Amino acid sequence: MKAATRDAGLVRGLGTWGLAASIVSMIIGAGIFAVPSLLAAAVGAYAPVAFLACGVAMGAVAVCFAEGGSRVPTSGGAYGYIEAALGPLPGYVCGTLLWVIGVLASGGVAAAFADVVASATPPRFATFVRPFAIIALVGTIALLNLGGVRRGAQLVGVTTAIKLIPLVAFVLVGATAVRGGNFAMHPAFSSVAAGRAFLLAMFALTGMEGALCASGEVAQPARTIPKAIALALVAVTLLYLAIQIVAQGILGSALAESASPLADAMGRVSPAMRAFTLAGAGLVMLGWMGSAILTCPRMLFAFGRDGLLPGVLGRVHPRTHAPHVAILSFAALVIALALAGSFGELAVLATLATAALYIAGCLAAWRLARSNVALAGTALDFRWLGIAATVGIASMLAMIALGSWMEILGLLVLIGSSCAVYALQRRLAPASAAP
Repeated sequence: MKAATRDAGLVRGLGTWGLAASIVSMIIGAGIFAVPSLLAAAVGAYAPVAFLACGVAMGAVAVCFAEGGSRVPTSGGAYGYIEAALGPLPGYVCGTLLWVIGVLASGGVAAAFADVVASATPPRFATFVRPFAIIALVGTIALLNLGGVRRGAQLVGVTTAIKLIPLVAFVLVGATAVRGGNFAMHPAFSSVAAGRAFLLAMFALTGMEGALCASGEVAQPARTIPKAIALALVAVTLLYLAIQIVAQGILGSALAESASPLADAMGRVSPAMRAFTLAGAGLVMLGWMGSAILTCPRMLFAFGRDGLLPGVLGRVHPRTHAPHVAILSFAALVIALALAGSFGELAVLATLATAALYIAGCLAAWRLARSNVALAGTALDFRWLGIAATVGIASMLAMIALGSWMEILGLLVLIGSSCAVYALQRRLAPASAAP
């Protein structure tokens, strides 16, 4: 599809700060309230090293995504430029990975949010409160996004600022209670434990690919996309490092045993701060859902637009210019999954699937640069893109290798199923087009 018509009907109204806020909100989810204790259990006080290593790996991937996004800035984000560089089948597989992971993660976060709300009500009402909270959360955010991309971006901007308050407060207040003796190194840990720590830290840092699904509505994409990615990734990595260090400095060896590490750490400072941190977890989930419903439905829109899913998903509202059918469909899927239960156990599989997407994204960006493809003006043209692509691909391959055999098998089944569906669609396409 030609660049001039690929995103016809959409408005490029998303600027650098709006996109950066969306990326930050997509990365910072409920996971940061649990990951510190899991990292401490795996590698003790070496946990910040895991964040640093993952930050380097994600930096290399981010350079490639910025390069690819600046060359083919379209709805669907990575799907669009991977398809342009590697062909329709890899594009379809990566697009499938994007929207499936987005739906599963959104359903899990919505379910977790409802559990938090239900826990604050009398037990006899919890059965009714939980589904109401899920529908109210997802439905309200979806309705706001139906009003257009600017409304969705405004919501993300506000919720991102709010969701950062408890995390920043944790770092600033917690720093006063840090004790040097709590940084005693882990006496011993295995390569398996180190591998799990790497996976957990990477899980906490993923998310930019979902926000980039709205690239077809980004103003001056060749400049905006690279700047937004850089701002968001640097800010989140530094914040996560600070959170891990403060949590370790307050709780010490108890961090590995904590079910709510940030709240428990604040409990050492003040009971009021513990309650404030628990409330902050709910705000973080709210902000994450705002970003997810702003960006992830654009993947369904892109597939509908390109004939890879029912064409109705590719429709744009004539007044608001929002992909309204895709937004409503995504919201319905999320509500159904959240009502069915939690998908927390799929976190590692989701991370491995994201790693596969990142590998394709790095390779695609390198090929687009080699072919000098630039559909929206001057591209980023990063000088050391080859090095960044090599580091990104090698890091993601290593991460996949750290998964268990069952997890790797699950990833292969997902990719294989996508290939089979694509082949079936291509075979049936001529027949469906026939009179």
